[in-house]
Amino acid sequence: MARAATTSDAFNAVAEPRRREILNFIALQERPVGEIVDLLGMEQPSVSKHLRVLLQVGLVNVRRDGRRMFYRTDAEAIRPIHEWTETFARYWRHQLSRVKERAELRIEASKDIGPDSIPRRKDDFDGNKN
Repeated sequence: MARAATTSDAFNAVAEPRRREILNFIALQERPVGEIVDLLGMEQPSVSKHLRVLLQVGLVNVRRDGRRMFYRTDAEAIRPIHEWTETFARYWRHQLSRVKERAELRIEASKDIGPDSIPRRKDDFDGNKN
């Protein structure tokens, strides 16, 4: 199945790491293209191309002041991406909670019976012998 063009939706647009870097950089403050180029160490044509894609999918707003163009991330347009990734954030928080619980159980068990007698579960192993 062919992949959708990067200009077709926000998810495809943010799949490119440099675009995510630009979005982060302009999230809290609007910035002119020249400042994005200088501070991110990218070439001007590359920054302009990425900004054009982000603008086409609606993830950035642009404001003209004379000859300068100022870009800023549109937080509302990013909301669907945030909501989708939040599903996975909840999953990872749950996984980290489980790891913490197992670690605490091991600490308690080692205090009670010594480190050589700590009970282990099958899923405590990652397939590698330690």
